[in-house]
Amino acid sequence: MRKQYKYYDFIMAVFAVVLVCSNLIGPGKVTQINAPLVGTLTFGAGIMFFPISFIFGDILTEVYGYGASRRVIWAGFVGLAFASFMAWVIVALPPAPFWRDQAAYQSVYGSTARIALASLVSFIAGEFVNSYVLAKMKILTQGRWLWTRTIGSTIFGEAADSLLFFPLAFYNSGEFPDEKMPMIILAQFTAKVMVEVAFTPFMYKIVAFLKRVEHEDYYDINTDFNPFILETR
Repeated sequence: MRKQYKYYDFIMAVFAVVLVCSNLIGPGKVTQINAPLVGTLTFGAGIMFFPISFIFGDILTEVYGYGASRRVIWAGFVGLAFASFMAWVIVALPPAPFWRDQAAYQSVYGSTARIALASLVSFIAGEFVNSYVLAKMKILTQGRWLWTRTIGSTIFGEAADSLLFFPLAFYNSGEFPDEKMPMIILAQFTAKVMVEVAFTPFMYKIVAFLKRVEHEDYYDINTDFNPFILETR
């Protein structure tokens, strides 16, 4: 029987909401900023959500363990898949003759099936890599130096996410020259990791609070790391 926690279900709900927002709010806008030392970064605004999902993944694995995080990842995956499917259905519905906003609506919510599938594959791979690396690093560091495993796991997880998403979504698609893809992947990866680094001080406070109120600080010493089961331990 799974141990009852005060905030676990709440974090799961917020995690799922963040993923649905990433699918509905972010994809319609491309933004450009000038970053110190890095230069001009051009990226879809939706990438701002995915580092947040990795932050939640770090918190869940650090406090509750890989198994508990695994359940949340799959819950988020189902929510993201459902949002993608319903967006496709609603865009495909024939508009009323007097409604003039179909083109605008489709440009915001009408991601192609290829992009939606790439997003799902990269999300599930990146999240599990992130959670696995953090769980193993926690054992290796004996619970010390939290920043090393939150940032370290994010580097591996975001690398998996970015390296899968862009080739799957855009290779030979004509959206941009294929030779530019490594530069775009690097820019997206850098932006995501920078978000994680910026949130590190807040991570310390949130993790310390949850460990205290939940009376939990789980180490995945005997955990089954199979991603395709739902057991919490």
